[in-house]
Amino acid sequence: MPTSTARPVSSLPSTRPPIHIMPMASDVTRGAGMSKPLLQVDAIRKSYGSLEALQGVSFEVAEGECFGLLGPNGAGKTTLISVLSCLLAPTGGNAKLAGQPIRLDRSELRMQVGIVPQDLAIYGELTARENLAFFGRLYRMPADQLRKRIEEVLKALALADRADDRVSTFSGGMKRRLNLGVGIMHQPKVLFLDEPTTGVDPQSRNRIFEEVRRLNRHGMTIVYTSHYMEEVQALCTRIGILDRGKLIACDTLPNLLHQLEGQIRFRMENAPDGLADRLRQMADVTVRCHDGNGFMLSSRDVPKALLHMAKVFDDLGVEPSTIEAHEPNLERVFLHLTGRALRD
Repeated sequence: MPTSTARPVSSLPSTRPPIHIMPMASDVTRGAGMSKPLLQVDAIRKSYGSLEALQGVSFEVAEGECFGLLGPNGAGKTTLISVLSCLLAPTGGNAKLAGQPIRLDRSELRMQVGIVPQDLAIYGELTARENLAFFGRLYRMPADQLRKRIEEVLKALALADRADDRVSTFSGGMKRRLNLGVGIMHQPKVLFLDEPTTGVDPQSRNRIFEEVRRLNRHGMTIVYTSHYMEEVQALCTRIGILDRGKLIACDTLPNLLHQLEGQIRFRMENAPDGLADRLRQMADVTVRCHDGNGFMLSSRDVPKALLHMAKVFDDLGVEPSTIEAHEPNLERVFLHLTGRALRD
C-alpha cells in the first residue's frame, strides 16, 4: 500500500537534488558509477522439460554491492541462485564470478560462494557450535582458524550463550540466525541470501539485518531475495525484478520509484480564483482533479512539488485545511511491472 503522510505546509521538506531517470533494461544492466563487476550473468536459461524457469537472464553485480532480487513465487529466483552458486547447470548462457566461469566442476569457485537457502540447512541434533564446525570443515578451514571463526560467528549472531545447546531446542528466529552463520563461516566473496528472515521474530530479524549490513560494509558482495519488499528497499543499492523467468527491471531504487508518479491531495475552504491555474503552471506537476474545495495532483517528485505548492500558497496568502502526500514505494512499482502480488 502507498505510504500516506499528512504534512502541514509549514513543515514541508527542504529541496533535494533532482533524480535522473535511467532506462529500464531486461538485459545486461550496470548502474552508473558501479565498481568493477564481481558477478556477471549473461543470457542464463534453465529449462525443466517444456518449462522455461529462466529465459535469458542477464545482469551484473558490482564488487561490494548489496543487490536485491524480487519476484513472485515461481519467477525463477531460487533457480537462478542455484545456478550462480555452482549447484545447478544452466541450459544455456553463462555466468562468471571474479572473471572465472561458474560451472559445476569448478569446486574452487564454491569456496568463494556462500549460500543461505530458504529451507533451513542445519542439523537439529547437533549444537550450534557443532553445526558451524561441520560446515567449516566442509570448506577445509584449518583447525585454529575454524575455532576462532566459530566464536566470531556465534557472537555476531547473538548465539554465544546457546552455543552448546542442540539446535532442535532453538526458536525459529535462532535457527534462521544460525542458518546465516553457516553461510558466512568461510567468509565468501559473494553471499546469496534466499528469504533469510522467513518466519522470524522482530529481534532475530533486526539481528540478521545488522549482520547483513556489517558484512556488506566490510566488503562482502550480497545478493538478497525476500518476499518483504521493505527489507530489499532498506538494504539494497540496486534491485532486479524477475517475472516468469525474465528480468523485467534492474535499476537503483530511486530510478525504479520514478517509474510511477506520487499523489498530493489537499482541501482548501474558499479556494481563491486562480489557484488551480497557478498549480497547473508548476513544473512536473499535473492537476488530476479539482472538485470544489478538493484538489488532487500527481508528480514524480512529491517533496519538490510540495515546496512549489508552499510557494504558491504563500503568494496567494492561503493555507489548506488538510494535505496528504502519497509517494511511490517499491511494492507499487512491483505491482505496476508484474501486475500481480508478490505471493501469487
